[in-house]
Amino acid sequence: MRNVVLAASVAALAAGGVVFAAGGGASAGAGLSNLVTLAAGSGGTAAPSAKATTGTGRLIAAAAGKGIPDSWICVFGKGQVAPTAVRGAAAKAAGSVGGRPGHVYDAVLGGFSITLPEQAAQVLVEKNPNIDHCAQDQVAELVRPIQATAKPGSGGGSTESMPWGITAVGGGQTYAGTGRAFIVDTGIDLTHPDLNVDTALSQNYVSRETSPQDLNGHGTHVAGTIAAIGGNGKGVVGVAAGAPVVAIRVLDRRGSGAYSDVIAGVNAVATKGKPGDVANMSLGGPVSADLDTAVCQAAATGVLFAIAAGNDGASATNYSPARVTCANTFIVAAMAQGNVWASFSNYGQPPVDYIEPGVNILSLWLNGGTNTISGTSMATPHMAGLLLWGTGVNAGGTVTRVAGDVYTLGRR
Repeated sequence: MRNVVLAASVAALAAGGVVFAAGGGASAGAGLSNLVTLAAGSGGTAAPSAKATTGTGRLIAAAAGKGIPDSWICVFGKGQVAPTAVRGAAAKAAGSVGGRPGHVYDAVLGGFSITLPEQAAQVLVEKNPNIDHCAQDQVAELVRPIQATAKPGSGGGSTESMPWGITAVGGGQTYAGTGRAFIVDTGIDLTHPDLNVDTALSQNYVSRETSPQDLNGHGTHVAGTIAAIGGNGKGVVGVAAGAPVVAIRVLDRRGSGAYSDVIAGVNAVATKGKPGDVANMSLGGPVSADLDTAVCQAAATGVLFAIAAGNDGASATNYSPARVTCANTFIVAAMAQGNVWASFSNYGQPPVDYIEPGVNILSLWLNGGTNTISGTSMATPHMAGLLLWGTGVNAGGTVTRVAGDVYTLGRR
């Protein structure tokens, strides 16, 4: 669903066009996990859903050719383990086969990630009847490079720009509310002069990394569209100008990551967030019931999730988390200036709720700079900014994909 696919700290399998990532986050013993990619750019195809292939049905293998060996996301059965006891139960279960958990999901899912050979994973579920299932991670497919129409800046310049998308959605006013925007992405440029970053809440979940600092640029671009400061003569103006942004770093410097890390980021939003906050997920990958469940459970806490539909020109129902339809989630397609459908955008109603500006979007970049790029990644933060205002989303016109498939532009 993006254009640059990479591995987290592991060599790329260039010949196959696929890259593996180290999963499990910063915890020692974490292993390979399902890659996810940024939703900026276009191309790629959907991966089939995972299916159970063991006799117990509790060890769930990915579809042929899609799985990463020896990497699992394990979920306790409903009502089997209290949220306050998940960490201890995870350590006990992993220890029963000589392993240890990577991430622990105590606010969503109720489970943990772990690296084990398949045979040991089968023993794990058999020895621990309180585990509902352990699902194998999957590999995201390589897609085409990011579309950029301007090079990043290196200091933000001395002038301030109002991007066309901000005008199209009626944004740009100085934010005076109490909500925060959690950016579940590549991190944020923590010292960007045009952003109000809550560094205390910001956190990294990428394996063998420690800082939530953006090393890619994508997360900073997203944050700028949501909340770049207005009236300071720098960079751009965001939809909710000056609102606090929180870096939840789940993707590496090349824009890829592991589902185990992404779920850990969602778990953090559920833990740190409150009603009135928003979370932006401009990322996606193959269908994952566990990721979808985690997002819906986090959204049930009152945090509003803006989620990219994806850039494959296909049905959003084929991708996670774009396919979710639960309360407090808003799936976003992309349009070009003039209310023109973006050809790369995924579609389908459901799950798509709104369409927002996503072509030639100017926003912030690394080193205090700016950049112009395209994708549903760029459309989604327009929705996140609207949601942050807490006054509802109004209809600002329509965009037609094909006859009979008409999408509503959300605006203030």
